[in-house]
Amino acid sequence: MSKIIEDLNWRYATKKFDPTKKISDADIETIKESLRLVPTSYGLQPLKYIFIDSPELRKKLTPASYGQSQIEDASHLVVLCSMIDVKEEDVDNYMQNIIDERNVSAESLEPYSNTIKGSLNNMNGQDLANWTGKQAYIALGQLLHTCASLRIDATPMEGFDPKAYDEVLNLADSNLRATLVCTMGYRHEEDPVQYWKKVRKSREDIIEVR
Repeated sequence: MSKIIEDLNWRYATKKFDPTKKISDADIETIKESLRLVPTSYGLQPLKYIFIDSPELRKKLTPASYGQSQIEDASHLVVLCSMIDVKEEDVDNYMQNIIDERNVSAESLEPYSNTIKGSLNNMNGQDLANWTGKQAYIALGQLLHTCASLRIDATPMEGFDPKAYDEVLNLADSNLRATLVCTMGYRHEEDPVQYWKKVRKSREDIIEVR
């Protein structure tokens, strides 16, 4: 069995974390770099990842997470945020980043820049929110696998009040909204879910070759 499959079989959505066990600084740096390298549409990265280290902030976020204990018990909490609006200025900044990194001319990137701007201009507010939100789900998938490869437990959460998170973290002022939450740490030996057999559809049911 490949290590990838071992990782995926090992991980599960941890319900009870051991609050005495903390993720090492080195592993957190790996996780952060993995998030920085997440692929997104056009490479535009309309995202920000907010690591909540403050115990006081995590306590404030617990009611907005329907009282789920993982928010405070996990070693680390990250809020995956997507941009509310993506402006032409954001595209221009991305083009400049490409110029700096690849040593190419602005003129050579003009068609690509215009394509992105045209696509964004064709989206209404809801379409844009849906699009940026989808980028956060791409990031979540990579985050979960990165954690599993490090044998760090991670629990993705949609069960929270995004508007309450936005308010507590004052996200709107930064053109951001909370899209997903992920707690990370180490499973408690008393968490019974770790002993449950993984349930997935069969290959025949979920994979089709045409």
